[in-house]
Amino acid sequence: MRGSWRPQGKLFPMPRVVLPLAVLALLTWPLPSAALQVRVVPPTPRQGDAVMLFVGGTKGARDVEGSLGGQRLAFFPYGVEYAALAGVDLESKPGKVPWRVGLVDGAGTPRKAAGTLTIKTAGFPVQRLTLPDGMVNLDPESEQRAANEAVRLRTLYDTVTPERLWRGRFTQPVASRKPGEGFGFRRIINGRPRMPHSGIDYSADRGTPVVASNRGRVALLAEFFFAGRFVALDHGLGLYTLYFHLDGVAVTEGEIVERGQTVGTVGTSGRSTGPHLHFAAQLGRARVNPPDLYRLPVRD
Repeated sequence: MRGSWRPQGKLFPMPRVVLPLAVLALLTWPLPSAALQVRVVPPTPRQGDAVMLFVGGTKGARDVEGSLGGQRLAFFPYGVEYAALAGVDLESKPGKVPWRVGLVDGAGTPRKAAGTLTIKTAGFPVQRLTLPDGMVNLDPESEQRAANEAVRLRTLYDTVTPERLWRGRFTQPVASRKPGEGFGFRRIINGRPRMPHSGIDYSADRGTPVVASNRGRVALLAEFFFAGRFVALDHGLGLYTLYFHLDGVAVTEGEIVERGQTVGTVGTSGRSTGPHLHFAAQLGRARVNPPDLYRLPVRD
C-alpha cells in the first residue's frame, strides 16, 4: 500500500515529519541569481582599439543590453555567453570610462553589472606631408562638397543593422609589399595640423585586387573628394569597413559579399599621391585600428 510500511505483517502509517517554519521558509525562498561574469579584451585598451566584452552567467537571458563610455553595445549570442564589439575612438581622452551590462533572466528577474575601463594613450606619431596647394586649401565649392560627403558618412555610421553579418576572422583586404601603416598619425600638411589619419594605408600596384575583410552588405558605393572611389561594407551591429582610392569596383550596392570576395581594385582616386588602399574601420562613431579586427578573439 502506498504511503505505508509493513513490519512483521502488521500495517502502520508512515510517521509525519513536521518541519520548523524557518526551514520551510528557506525551501520556498527564491534562490539568488548567479552573478554576471564580465570580461573585457583587451582589459586596458588604448586609443583606437577595438574592444570585446564577454558576459557569462547569461543562461536563459533575454534583452541583454549595455554601454561603454556612453556608447550603446549590441550584444550577440556566443557559445554559452553573450558578446559585444565596441570601439575606443583614436581621439578618446585617456582615463577611466564606465561600462554597464543588464539583462532579464529566464525568470523575468533583472540582473546588472557595472565597472570601469582605463583608456591608455596610444602615442601616435606625427607625420609631415607636402601636397599641392589645391589638394589642401580647398576652393569654396570643393569645401562644401567635402562637408556634405562627411555628413553622408556620419549618417551611415549611425545606421546600425541589428543582425551580425560577419563571422570568424577578419582578413587583410589586399596583398601588399609591406605592412600597412599610418593609423592615428597626427598629420601636418604643408606646415598646418590636420585631422589624424583614421585608416591604415597598404602600398600596392594599381589594379591589385581588393577583397572584403569579412562577410557584409555593400552599404555605399560612391566617389568622394578625399576618399575617391570607394566601397563601404556594413558587417552588422554598427561595424563598417571602408576601402578608399579604388580604381575599379566589382560589387553593387545592397549586395551581400563574403570574406575574401573581390570588391574592387587598388587605384589612386581622390586625394592620393599614388596607388594604395586606405582601409578604415568604424564602430559607430569610433574610428578604430583595422588590424585590431584581425585579432578579435571570436572564431565562429
